[in-house]
Amino acid sequence: MSSTVFAADPEGVGAVREALDAAVGDGELAVDCEAAGYHRYSDRLCLVQLTAGGATFVLDPLAVELEPVLKPALEDPERRVIMHGAAYDLRLLRRDLNAAATNLFDTQVAAALSGEPATGLQALLERHLGVRVNKKFQRADWAARPLSREMIDYAADDTRHLARLASVLEEKLAVLGRAAWAEEECRLLVEAAVEPEPPEAPDPVTRVKGAAKLDPRTVTALRRALEWRDGVARALDRAPFRVASDAALVGVALARPVSVGALAAVKGFSPRFARTRSRSLLNAMEEVRRAPVEALIPYPRSKTPRRARPGPEEEAAFERLKAVRNRTAEALGIARGAVMSNLVLRRVAGAKPASRAELKALPEVRRWQAEVLGRELLEVL
Repeated sequence: MSSTVFAADPEGVGAVREALDAAVGDGELAVDCEAAGYHRYSDRLCLVQLTAGGATFVLDPLAVELEPVLKPALEDPERRVIMHGAAYDLRLLRRDLNAAATNLFDTQVAAALSGEPATGLQALLERHLGVRVNKKFQRADWAARPLSREMIDYAADDTRHLARLASVLEEKLAVLGRAAWAEEECRLLVEAAVEPEPPEAPDPVTRVKGAAKLDPRTVTALRRALEWRDGVARALDRAPFRVASDAALVGVALARPVSVGALAAVKGFSPRFARTRSRSLLNAMEEVRRAPVEALIPYPRSKTPRRARPGPEEEAAFERLKAVRNRTAEALGIARGAVMSNLVLRRVAGAKPASRAELKALPEVRRWQAEVLGRELLEVL
């Protein structure tokens, strides 16, 4: 196993640059990222793992500027960027390093389309390369410093073997005639990562399960409780769910407690936070209790028109489409959702395309899906 270089200073970044320059000929770069969202308030990029030309690096974006060295390499169309489950990491790289992978090969996508029974990196490495990866630090706080040598080596294993795994899966896709499918899926992942964020942040209550069923006073209380949680999480640099769960805050909004003891008694709410950081929350609940009806802010109405409930004819068409998808998935040896999701099947049932060209024109339908499923889907519509 090759040694890992921890690049947390200009000298280390220089070594990365040299390795990238030397590896231009082989045209491959394996990349992975670690973020802090599980522990910290922000999901900021905390590590970038990189393997190129047989050398493996763990880069520290909290200590050194990485954009100048990584952006040209990631965006070089002649250099294939290999990642596993790339969707989230692509957005991190775009947001924090202003870098977009241009020529992506996602081993998780390749595994799904080639019919692998398990598409997790650990399972694939063991199945195809006989490599067992330790998952000891799967939930580690990657924003903490210093990092132990064991943590650095653990992080490096996410890219150290990716190129070999990619070769295995690429060969399998070629034998099955599905390489173009993976190319299309990877291209769409890259495109999705560069889409701009919505200009307006959604009302936080819309992210809480069951909030739409609450009355306006309780929704108003929940909104204030969510604002309290956000403030505490930001001050402590802690993931919001580690301050209080959504369910606990719904309990607070329903009870609207008047004392520290009553707040601590709410199921799931931390007694420690009730004792130390509850004053503003209790004041907010008091304000909501006293607020006149006209001051309450109910659950927001959707700005997009609600789609009419499918009629019997459309529902029957969906079931026929689903049967086609299921038969195709079984024949291909691919998970049903990887062949075509139920959501896309419902869009097809609603749109009722009359030709393969119309089917391909639906934005949710991949070209490879239209080729593989198109004739049978159109026959049963």
